[in-house]
Amino acid sequence: MRYLRPMIAVTTTLFYANSVLADNEMDTFKQQLNALQKDYEERIQMLNARLLKTEKNTQQVNTKVHQIDVKLKQKEFSPVISRAQNTFNPAISLILDGRYASFDNDPDDYKLPGFALGAESGLGEKGFTVGHTELVMSANIDDKFYGKMTIAIAEHEAEAEVELEEAFIQTQGLGNGLTVKAGRFFSEIGYQNVQHAHSWDFADAPLIYRGLFGNQLIDDGLQIIYVAPTDTFLQLGAEVLSGNRFPAGGQHNGAGAWTTFADIGGDIGIEHSWQLGLSYWQADDVVGRESGGHSHGNSAVEETPSFTGSSEINALDLVYKWSPNGNPRNKNFKFQFEYFDRKENGGVTMLNSGPPVETTSYDGHQKGWYVQVVYQFQSQWRAGLRHDQLNVNNTGSDADVLEEAGLSNEGHTAKRVSAMVEWLPSEFSRIRLQYNRDESYEKSDNQVFLQYTMSLGSHGAHQY
Repeated sequence: MRYLRPMIAVTTTLFYANSVLADNEMDTFKQQLNALQKDYEERIQMLNARLLKTEKNTQQVNTKVHQIDVKLKQKEFSPVISRAQNTFNPAISLILDGRYASFDNDPDDYKLPGFALGAESGLGEKGFTVGHTELVMSANIDDKFYGKMTIAIAEHEAEAEVELEEAFIQTQGLGNGLTVKAGRFFSEIGYQNVQHAHSWDFADAPLIYRGLFGNQLIDDGLQIIYVAPTDTFLQLGAEVLSGNRFPAGGQHNGAGAWTTFADIGGDIGIEHSWQLGLSYWQADDVVGRESGGHSHGNSAVEETPSFTGSSEINALDLVYKWSPNGNPRNKNFKFQFEYFDRKENGGVTMLNSGPPVETTSYDGHQKGWYVQVVYQFQSQWRAGLRHDQLNVNNTGSDADVLEEAGLSNEGHTAKRVSAMVEWLPSEFSRIRLQYNRDESYEKSDNQVFLQYTMSLGSHGAHQY
């Protein structure tokens, strides 16, 4: 018994000590757990704060990207102004063009029934020829104006012909989406008209362009364009023109023709884009518009159709583009469609005819359209197909004079199918092979073109 009591006391002491130690460890554990929980909550709060800040920054970035995207779209569709590093040093470029052409029919006998063709509307010469060469100079004049001049050099019947194709000034930084251009320039009617020949997807112009404009409508005057600050691209514009050049004609003290146009477009996702355009051209006082003549019997004197009256053209164009992941460099697809409707009223006189002088009243209605697709299936290769078709319903008091002037459709619907393939070693060079099955007139014509186009020097970007 006397040994048992000390052992009980020792055991009780040890139990009490262990209990105290356990309580101390528990308190320490709880303190550590509370500290961890507090630290965890603080970290959660910090992470939440950083997340909110990141979301806010992301929203700001997205807003900024959207604003930049809208500006880029407006810049893409609006007239291109050079802003190279050497801002005030002229950018000089030379476009070299040459071809080999083969025709079943004689190109000198070419005609487009129902259209009195302009001087530039022919097929060109067969065999090896130097094509449409361009010398271009452009620069920022100062911080308010930009200037450009294009000289076109072509060969016709073994003689070089030099033409001032473009010479204009254009405003910069007017603000409010406004741009003003003055001088000689390509009209904004239609879609392809504003493009230089070297940037066309085919070696020749669509038939309706050939019939209405002599390939392209160029005139002297004033142009105003407004690009709206909207998510969807919206461009409105008007031109006041001299009306001295084909398809108008005659000298005018003021404006002889005018144009209005509107374009709307946008993106569908990152891979698709589109543009729809409407345009209208009118000349109320066309005086003595001459077209290509032809020999009068055995005489060397040529009879030339001359039109006097009013003329108006309505146009519709649609363009769709696709590129995978929004990158058109290696692969892309383009669909292009245009429709034109021209109405004219007045009279036609055959110059150098008679006596008596051959003349007739004239009520003209000419329509035409084309559709083309171009697919770049590799970084250096493209292929394309095009179909053209015209419809003519011209009437007058003397059917014989209309036929002699080339304004009778001769009961024929003009149409043409074209196919091309081209090799693009770089953005500065192109070699193209093209075949046309041309049924513009009664005798079908198989046409083959082998064409090169080379760009030397600094050359600005093209429009959409």
